[in-house]
Amino acid sequence: MALAGILLIPGLATLWTAWDKFMTLAAPAPVPLSLTGLGALAVNLSCAFMLARYRYGKGSLTRAAFLSARNDALANVAIITAGLVTAWLWASAWPDLIVGLGIAAMNADAAHEVWKAARAEHRTAST
Repeated sequence: MALAGILLIPGLATLWTAWDKFMTLAAPAPVPLSLTGLGALAVNLSCAFMLARYRYGKGSLTRAAFLSARNDALANVAIITAGLVTAWLWASAWPDLIVGLGIAAMNADAAHEVWKAARAEHRTAST
């Protein structure tokens, strides 16, 4: 169950960063944003593919590992997209802010799933 809380940390950090960006509304540098997202995507996709066979596992730890890698890969795709949108369509902080809020929501959902799996394990172990 503590792992569910740990999964919330990146979401909370994202919300903090989004709040800071909202206060300044400064557009991020799109090229470094996209390139960093691309490099991270390569790493996170390889992790997600290695963990994919465990995605339907009943254990909260295996579920957390897969959800974390999957969410990171999806977040990287969204970050790359935000960088491209900022570079070519909309030179604004909003694409990055929208992606940040989506990442926070995705992390909260993953934490909720892990919490439910951990509670079910706890109930099973207690009986």
